[in-house]
Amino acid sequence: MAMKRVISPHVSEPIPETWSNCKVAGDFIQIAGCVSGYENDVIAGGDDVYEQAKITFTKIKHLVEEAGGVMDDLIKVTIFVTDITRREEVWKARREFFTGDFPCSTLVEVSALARPGLAVEIEAHGFLGSSK
Repeated sequence: MAMKRVISPHVSEPIPETWSNCKVAGDFIQIAGCVSGYENDVIAGGDDVYEQAKITFTKIKHLVEEAGGVMDDLIKVTIFVTDITRREEVWKARREFFTGDFPCSTLVEVSALARPGLAVEIEAHGFLGSSK
């Protein structure tokens, strides 16, 4: 089974030789921890946890679709937040991207993410075509 890297024109790529945003092996899709992003040290979504989560789920959707799947093909998401008391904002965003039986999910509070100001990071995996 060949493994391939998936790239979306809507999701910026990491610095070379650091990680891959998305890889597919057969019908298995793995998406690395995604964040809303930043430009010139300004966090996309600002300090709004809902907006950061929505932007992050949108990036995941772009990667899944570029791989040939749909969001409902994801079977598991792991969500890291810097303030667990704001989890309802993350769940609100999540409800906008899935239908039917939602993926299994883990929500974990962490002390910090990769850059100051980031409040949400999400990783996901699933099986392309499995929701049909």
